[in-house]
Amino acid sequence: MQYAKLPGLTWDGTIYHNSDMGTLEALLPTGGYPTAHAPAMLELPNGDLLCCWFAGTYEGSADIHIICSILPKNSPAWLPTVDISGDSTRSEQNPSLFYGPDHAVWAMYTAQLDRQEGKDNMQYTAMVRCQKSTDGGKTWGPYETVFPEEGTFCRQPIQILSNGRWIFGNWLCTDSKDGLSDDPSVFRISDDEGKTWRMVMMPKSNGHVHPNVVELENGHLVAFMRNREAHRIHRSESFDWGETWSKPAPTPLPNNNSSISALRLQSGRIAIAYNPTCTPNPQSGKAAWPGLRCPVAVALSEDGGLTFPIVRWMERGEGFIGDENKTNNRQYEYPYLMQSVDGALHLAYASHTRAGVKYVRFTEQDVLGEKRERVGLYNPTAAQSR
Repeated sequence: MQYAKLPGLTWDGTIYHNSDMGTLEALLPTGGYPTAHAPAMLELPNGDLLCCWFAGTYEGSADIHIICSILPKNSPAWLPTVDISGDSTRSEQNPSLFYGPDHAVWAMYTAQLDRQEGKDNMQYTAMVRCQKSTDGGKTWGPYETVFPEEGTFCRQPIQILSNGRWIFGNWLCTDSKDGLSDDPSVFRISDDEGKTWRMVMMPKSNGHVHPNVVELENGHLVAFMRNREAHRIHRSESFDWGETWSKPAPTPLPNNNSSISALRLQSGRIAIAYNPTCTPNPQSGKAAWPGLRCPVAVALSEDGGLTFPIVRWMERGEGFIGDENKTNNRQYEYPYLMQSVDGALHLAYASHTRAGVKYVRFTEQDVLGEKRERVGLYNPTAAQSR
């Protein structure tokens, strides 16, 4: 079937077929907010998709809050956004979505105090809250503070291990000159479905944050982390269900001190979405901010995340290469990667320098470069071409 050529994506959630990339793409509705950042997604039992992110004037300001859009199963467009949170005294950030045993959607996010004069970063005041939806993301109940310890930050959703244990990757932000360089990764562990939690520290993980937990086999876990030195994605291992962890070690993948997203695919491969850029001369223990958050790539590993021989750029941005051209590229950052029951991969990230959130749907075969029919990826009659 032939589709009309359209000029490009629009901020209304309409899904288009990108014939060049072989992907399906959409710019999600913005809700009228000037900035959007840190998206997360979830597939519901009925096949609907949810995407949430934080929106408002500027990260760290008290008007920043969590909003959500729904993609009904087989729909050609994402729906207008709804508000999840709204504490006028705190900046609510870094949401994640989890389908709980109570058949409710849990939105977990951080809530930090508003900006203060002379303080650029109030993350050391953050706590983790949870709000729930029992109607598939249309409406949300009041918040509950789950982790009141100040400085607690999160990004990856709660992971359920094969023995039923819950593990939730966090990091601890401090109020110090080198706070961002010194923040360690920790894990919250629950063996009673979230009724009680205890904390496990990752040794020598200062400056390694945003841990993404992946279970390779029963009790054998790996965590992939953002590196504040902006050099490499780092990896740590646990062989006892997350009770103890190894010192983080660098992987071959570059990291620009920006968030990553890792998961184990149905095929058994590890997939990581990230910005494939880094600072060439990292300084040990010192946070770096190269500012180059373009393009967005997905890398695949067949050895538990030790090597990544397959990498594909899923977002090319404006297409300029090299540090000298970075001002010609807009920012495409904080990717979130998930796989739905049908095997399709779903990628969301802050797009066009946080103007909104972009959504991309593709398959593992698209990353591998294998030729295949577009079966099970999406109903092409519901998508337009561009």
